Amino acid sequence: MALSTWLAFFAAAWAISFSPGPGAICSMASGLKYGFRHAFWTTIGLQLGLICQLFIVAVGVGALLATSEIAFTIVKWTGALYLVYLGVKQFRTDAAPVAVVAQPQPGVHPIRDQLLRGYLVNITNPKGTMFLLAVVPQFLDLGRPLDLQYVLIGATLTFTDLVAMSCYTSLASQILRLLRKPGHIRWLNRGFGSVFVLAGTALATFSHKS
Repeated sequence: MALSTWLAFFAAAWAISFSPGPGAICSMASGLKYGFRHAFWTTIGLQLGLICQLFIVAVGVGALLATSEIAFTIVKWTGALYLVYLGVKQFRTDAAPVAVVAQPQPGVHPIRDQLLRGYLVNITNPKGTMFLLAVVPQFLDLGRPLDLQYVLIGATLTFTDLVAMSCYTSLASQILRLLRKPGHIRWLNRGFGSVFVLAGTALATFSHKS
């Protein structure tokens, strides 16, 4: 990949990463509930899901989603239902400012849960896979080894998305510090919950031709 091509992709990656979507909603919701330090694990989970999405595109499974209506529908509805589930869960979250304590209770695995949550949000989003399938090939040099190019693209996109999701998480955690009344936090939780449900609804209406 030529340097000029990579610079063009690097610029595009920032726009892609900062564009609002399920990942941004998930990051802000986690930042609101856990604060930046603990919610950062959700961001790591999102990156793991992003890497898997890129791998799916690289091995050609993305093409299957693009051509198979059944496979696409299964993944789409799985993602939509998961977002709605997160929305209902967020809507019902209590009004405690920060849920994470210094010493987690026995049997509770907040890091694992945050990683899994972020991973599932990205990996069950076929819209993201379709987007990568449409964008990534535009920057590939077919005359050079593709493996190294996919690694470079993956590293670049993971870096920009990590920064973007960290910013969303930090923003939510900063808002959290300004909230002192349980009623304010409760309504903010309901707001994020509603946005999750709306994102799930939007994903359910997404099609190949969108």
